[in-house]
Amino acid sequence: MSTVTLSQRELRRRRKLGADYVAPSPYTLKNALEKGDVFTKLSILIFGLGNVVRKQYVKGLIYFAGEVLFIVYMITAGGTCFKNLITLGGNKPTSGWVNGQYVNIPGDNTVLRLLYGVAAVVFCVVFVLWWILEIRSAYKAQCLAGKNGRAPSLMDDIHTLFDAKANQLLLFLPIAGILIFTVLPLIFMISMAFTSYDHNHLTLFNWVGLENFKTVFSNSGSSAVSGSMFLSVLGWTLIWAFFATFLNFFFGLFLAMIINRKTTYGKNVWRAIFSMSIAVPQFVSLLVMHQMLQPTGAVNRLLQTWGWIDGPLPFFTDATWARVTVIIVNLWIGIPYTIMQVTGILQNIPADLYEAAKIDGANWWQIFTKITMPYIIFVLTPYLITTFTGNVNNFNVIYLLTRGDPAVNGASAGKTDLLITWLYKLTVDRNDYNLGAVIGIMTFIVLAAVSLITYRNSGSYKNEEGFR
Repeated sequence: MSTVTLSQRELRRRRKLGADYVAPSPYTLKNALEKGDVFTKLSILIFGLGNVVRKQYVKGLIYFAGEVLFIVYMITAGGTCFKNLITLGGNKPTSGWVNGQYVNIPGDNTVLRLLYGVAAVVFCVVFVLWWILEIRSAYKAQCLAGKNGRAPSLMDDIHTLFDAKANQLLLFLPIAGILIFTVLPLIFMISMAFTSYDHNHLTLFNWVGLENFKTVFSNSGSSAVSGSMFLSVLGWTLIWAFFATFLNFFFGLFLAMIINRKTTYGKNVWRAIFSMSIAVPQFVSLLVMHQMLQPTGAVNRLLQTWGWIDGPLPFFTDATWARVTVIIVNLWIGIPYTIMQVTGILQNIPADLYEAAKIDGANWWQIFTKITMPYIIFVLTPYLITTFTGNVNNFNVIYLLTRGDPAVNGASAGKTDLLITWLYKLTVDRNDYNLGAVIGIMTFIVLAAVSLITYRNSGSYKNEEGFR
């Protein structure tokens, strides 16, 4: 029954992918353990044995060297790293007499214990993947030796690596970079969420389980972090990301369509003007706007001089004013990017579609809703998702413009703080890295859920060959 189900699943996958379909490899770990000969099964303990027996000496020695290096690492450092990861804590700094001198004896650094422990776990996972790869390689050598009379030589493997498996070769360094610079720090951050690593325990801390999550999601006590504050910041973050994304998109689309009209003169000039605004460093623009919108800034002084207002407008002192201000300023910063994106798409929509629609008597609104908008949405859906994600993590606009103000007495987050700026304040300003890690985890969950659900339900995912 399982074979039939698997076959039907593969047939559906083949029909969906068409020419891009690639049959699953027969050299799986399950087949190797079930159908492998004695040398393949001995490779479970002695890495590379199955390859060496089939005269793949270099490949076998590489696998064996990986096993030896892992064993040496576990004996010399890995075991200690695992022990320290489980216990954390460590010795406190002390002072005393050493060799006739009174010296300060530094204590253990729990941050390093945690980091090295996480690295040891990652090394173990990599070793397991290395083990699986080695067994599959031994089984593949067994099958090809039985089928062709010999296993592929080193030159055959190199030729295959630069030809049929060139994609794997080209992706090796990017994947390694992601694992080292993204996955490992992410695991380290997640692990901090379960410790007492805060401003009171900067060098020595312990595991505390889910206590930090309880602090973030509960309203008990007088903590500067609470469940109501988290929901408030999360709600404003989503509202900000929605308006910052879609207002930029629609206003940018509107301006791009006006510039792209046949009756618009000086198209290149208008596009150059908007391109110049992109060339200005964003942080410079935001810092200038921050100064101009102060109570004694240029905007308030000018409006008072003209007699339009009696007192300064509360751009950054009132919560509603501050939130509207950051959205409007972000429009000025973000619309030029959208214009550049949409202009390229508008110029690539087939003109035949517009001509056919006009012949059929369609008006401008019908042409826009039936041709232009579906085409743009299909092409720009991944861009909109990444823009939404970027706005959720838009540290620059919020922090450089408002610093999260207006502040709330006793709270660690201001009225315009996003999750990312709140995380920054908790870690850099307050040294509460454990609570910041919880906020980071929740930010990741929110972004992952929104991005995956939106993209998998979009035409860009369901219909890759055209648009509906």
